[in-house]
Amino acid sequence: MKWPVISLENKKVEDITLNDDVFGVDVRSDILHRVVRWQLAKRRAGTHKAKGISDVSGSTRKPFRQKGTGRARQGSIRAPQMRGGGIVFGPQVRDHSHALPKRVRRLGLKCALASKIADKTLFVVDSFKLESLKTKMFADLLKKNGWESVLFIDGTDVNENLIRATQNIIGIDVLPQQGANVHSILKKKILILSKDAVFHLEARLA
Repeated sequence: MKWPVISLENKKVEDITLNDDVFGVDVRSDILHRVVRWQLAKRRAGTHKAKGISDVSGSTRKPFRQKGTGRARQGSIRAPQMRGGGIVFGPQVRDHSHALPKRVRRLGLKCALASKIADKTLFVVDSFKLESLKTKMFADLLKKNGWESVLFIDGTDVNENLIRATQNIIGIDVLPQQGANVHSILKKKILILSKDAVFHLEARLA
């Protein structure tokens, strides 16, 4: 499909042909849901832990004699029903990640790109080269273009001035093409790719 290439000043430069096998697939919400769940599960630390009866410090003897006290019998001060005792079925250290086939992950990235095409919130920029790394100048440029909540994806090497200019602007993220992922794309309203990023993404996903 034909798609316009613009400059950072939002002026049309030329047209580019996007690969329909990458940018023109049907947007499947079920695939996007699976990939986002897989990504978020991988991020979980899984370091939460509660102490069970064997982890709590304390004596192993009976807190008081079995009979003659009028109280319910107790076997340990570390039992769950005792104050300061262990937790029953509490959270334990674990790995929350799960497997997801590579073809599903690839299809998920295609669907994420295609969703931005469908919403007309994808822009292709000829280059991200900036003469100045001033944050205020770039913030004014974004405001002038009406770009809020933006993900910039560059080629293999991200322009250093772009990183410096955007790092203190809320709602703006910058990634190299090898870091492109479904969650980051869907989280932002606007996706802006460089021509170099388009070339690499098509080579990777076609």
